Amino acid sequence: MTKNCDFIEKLRETGLRPTKQRVKICEVLFNREKTFHFTINDLVKKISEDLNEKISLATVYNTVHALEKKGYLKEISINSDKSYFDTNTSNHHHFYDEDTHELIDCEEKDIDPININKNITGKKINSVEVMVRVASDNQNQK
Repeated sequence: MTKNCDFIEKLRETGLRPTKQRVKICEVLFNREKTFHFTINDLVKKISEDLNEKISLATVYNTVHALEKKGYLKEISINSDKSYFDTNTSNHHHFYDEDTHELIDCEEKDIDPININKNITGKKINSVEVMVRVASDNQNQK
């Protein structure tokens, strides 16, 4: 488990004052074994349920975006009005379940290498990350 002093350092590196509320946000985000995918609203609800803490939406929003900007979180846009954040900032792929609205990691070994035949002049490709959208196959349910 990560110690509070690590969270305080992360917050300071992002330019945020390490308040008690921001440290609690970091606890929920980074004190875990597995990757955590979340929306801002999911995180507010989880903080309320798990820690019995009320932290304003604005504080959570600003803290998450500051952590993302510094590279501690990755933002994954699902559509123009829905973004998830991921505590795993390495290049990797995702399934997005359109029925449950769940984002699920997909390891690189599970997807064949992608060949890109065209590039934009003057640009280099930094990464290729695939999002596979899935939904129930109602035809197979009887």
